[in-house]
Amino acid sequence: MSIKGKATSLDIAHMAGVSQPTVSRALRGSPMVNAETRQRILEIARQLNYKVDKNASSLRCQQSGTLALLFFEDPTPDDSLINPFFHSMLGSITRACALHGHDLLVSFQQLSSDWHADFEDSNKADGIILLGYGDYHESVERLQRLVEQGTHFVRWGAALPGQPGVSVGSDNFQGGFDITAHLLEQGCQRIAFLGHASSHYPEFDERYRGHADALRARGREPDAALQHDAITTEESGHAACLALLDRGERFDAVCAASDLIAIGALRALRERGLRVPEDVLVTGFDDIPLAASVSPALTTVQQDTKQAGQLLVEKLLALIAREPVEGINIPVKLVVRESSRRGASL
Repeated sequence: MSIKGKATSLDIAHMAGVSQPTVSRALRGSPMVNAETRQRILEIARQLNYKVDKNASSLRCQQSGTLALLFFEDPTPDDSLINPFFHSMLGSITRACALHGHDLLVSFQQLSSDWHADFEDSNKADGIILLGYGDYHESVERLQRLVEQGTHFVRWGAALPGQPGVSVGSDNFQGGFDITAHLLEQGCQRIAFLGHASSHYPEFDERYRGHADALRARGREPDAALQHDAITTEESGHAACLALLDRGERFDAVCAASDLIAIGALRALRERGLRVPEDVLVTGFDDIPLAASVSPALTTVQQDTKQAGQLLVEKLLALIAREPVEGINIPVKLVVRESSRRGASL
């Protein structure tokens, strides 16, 4: 087929044998178009050197062609105030946006700011991806307000029943179960859990529930004296581990709810003359880059940040296209390193 002048989506539709709306859906990455049809449409678009006119598309759809990624402040030892776990997810979200022909607006928000009343309402973005939110009980009212005002948003976090909006998260329960089962297989008798175990922090709570179920599966009841609250920072993990030691609690393993908490616990144990893994085994959760480079290298639960970023973008685009969307929990993977291997040397 010979095209005179600039190719249009109607030309692509004619060559692909589909409707023009199907071409539009395929070009913006809608899951409503099956993979084979989408690939055929994309190939024809490349052959015709077709470029999406973002201005015209935005005028037709009253959309900006931009998604907003909101980071929320997290206590960190540097000035970034961004949890290092989210750094790797930023790359996958950026790539997913580019793949689907959208720009990404990255914004840093204070938890105390009125973030729920901005962005989509002011036409800065067609939808919002939320990473981090602090205490869930303090954020849930704002999340509910986003639902009520019709804002398109997805959030990274535990995908549990009854939560406002759509969540993409990891299988925190399974991760907590698997890493505790690993410690039990290493012969550990008393496992300390460092991290909040309440609905204020749903991800940590799910990890603790998995931890407790792994103990019960071996005929043991979790010991409340061995659980100490901690937020996901090195300093919090350091303080929590010292608190258990100062109380005289005996434990031969630490199951930390995040890698940063675990790294803080490593420092506390070292300060008290305890060796890892000879005296105490230590595990984390997240598999941030630092987990493999600390000494000893940290056993942890790996979260698939590449898949997470892709799903966050795809589900947000589906919401914007007014398609049915449900939350999802992504499988996790146990990564065993020196910090939990009996007989491993420093």
